[in-house]
Amino acid sequence: MLCTRLTNAYVLTMDPDHPVAHDLGIWRGRIVGLDDAVTSLPAREVIDLQGATVLPGFIDSHVHLAWTGLKASTPSVAPCRRVEDVLAVVREAVARRSTPGAWVDVAGYDQRALGRHLTAAELDRVSDGRKVFLMHDSGHACVVNSAVLELLPADVPHQDGFLAESAMTAARRLRLPYSQAELADAIERAAGMCLAEGVTACAEAGIGGGLLGHSPVELGAYQLLRDQGRLSLRVQLMAAGDTLRPLPAHRDDGIPRSLDLGLRTGFGDDWLSVGALKIYTDGGMMARTAALTSPYEGMTHTGQLQQDPEALADLIVDGHLAGWQLAVHAIGDRAADIALDALERAQRLRRRLDARHRIEHAGLIRPDQLPRFARLGLSAVIQPNFLRYFGDDYAAIMGEERAAWMYRGRAFLDHGVTLVGSSDRPVTDGSPLRAIQFMVERASTSGQIIGPEEGITVDEALRAYTVAGAYASRWDDSAGTLTPGKRADLVVLADDPRRVDPSRIGDIEVLATFVDGRDAKEAHKL
Repeated sequence: MLCTRLTNAYVLTMDPDHPVAHDLGIWRGRIVGLDDAVTSLPAREVIDLQGATVLPGFIDSHVHLAWTGLKASTPSVAPCRRVEDVLAVVREAVARRSTPGAWVDVAGYDQRALGRHLTAAELDRVSDGRKVFLMHDSGHACVVNSAVLELLPADVPHQDGFLAESAMTAARRLRLPYSQAELADAIERAAGMCLAEGVTACAEAGIGGGLLGHSPVELGAYQLLRDQGRLSLRVQLMAAGDTLRPLPAHRDDGIPRSLDLGLRTGFGDDWLSVGALKIYTDGGMMARTAALTSPYEGMTHTGQLQQDPEALADLIVDGHLAGWQLAVHAIGDRAADIALDALERAQRLRRRLDARHRIEHAGLIRPDQLPRFARLGLSAVIQPNFLRYFGDDYAAIMGEERAAWMYRGRAFLDHGVTLVGSSDRPVTDGSPLRAIQFMVERASTSGQIIGPEEGITVDEALRAYTVAGAYASRWDDSAGTLTPGKRADLVVLADDPRRVDPSRIGDIEVLATFVDGRDAKEAHKL
């Protein structure tokens, strides 16, 4: 007897051998058959979907769950467009902290709305002796007041309280880590947001490290959720590259650096596992720290790298030699050069044909870099909603020629590069459907078309969030298609994204999200 049979559905399986089905059978969290194989079988529950469209659950291959959940409960200056309004929000947040000398977190900071960065002196006026930490929406910078600057080593660079990249990391490390219980609550909140948008699995893009890690024991927060039955979607955890350290290992193992006990990609199970090693090479376009080979349009600087180029390359090579899948953050083309050079060196030293290394973001990729992606078998894990929401600004700072190279679609596919969709939530909107709409239209919210030649088909965009997402996270044997034997993780939509006008894709209603064969809303009530 089946546990559940979905009937009267329009099932887009993403499997070319059986592309469309109308009945789907589920037993113990797995798909056991389609159409005639299950139509006549008894089931404990039969759900008539009344013609709704069913797809494999979306996979968000680059997300920050803990940061998302924490940000949702943090005072935000996001709507503010005047310095005075920002300072009013900070003043109110400070007033809520009764302990003198306490840290005050404020989210939603973006200098573009203000026309310039805030200064430490301005924050001092409203901080009342507290330590103020204003997090940039990119995750790559912050503004702090003098109470924080006084605690930093003298060699940490800043511009009137603005700290970027490694300088921000120095400020974050002044603080005590969040408790595992706090992090677990935040992750649970973020997971609910993902499920509401049809996401059934995701890759947490960096835990335990300095830039966006929240605790050296951050992994324990996920285990706590799992132990308590509160982990509502599948999560793969990327360890931050700076958590690797030299360990004594047998010379035949060829491991220069590792996590304790030799832990690496693949440890875990279907619900919680260790994924790629996350290595940051540069910053981001929003903070103007993505590393470019030529200056930003109308500016003199070319962004910045996280470390010395040789140190970054050595970390990439060491991670490869230690057996990790690598997820190398490279937004600017200069950062991509460093990543590509290092990955080529790593493969020369030890050939790993199925390493499935990934370039996270791949925000600005020159034409000459595309064949190198293909030769190395890399996946490009992009964030289409970056251009949907920030595209007008990004196009302006890149200039006409380079704007067409941003967050590519068609060029990657034409070169045989696996194109993977993701959100980088909470940097911007996490909706896969709105991202899919952008991948087809290449239109920002203002209507500006950015790199129209990089547009792809709806089917190709859906693959980026299903089949390709499963491949990039090494889940392709159990997810990505609605095939017998795979996990019964799926999303039910009010319309078929392939049949509506592309401009309507982002507004399609998510009717239900199933994880492990159960409606996530109903399962959460248990």
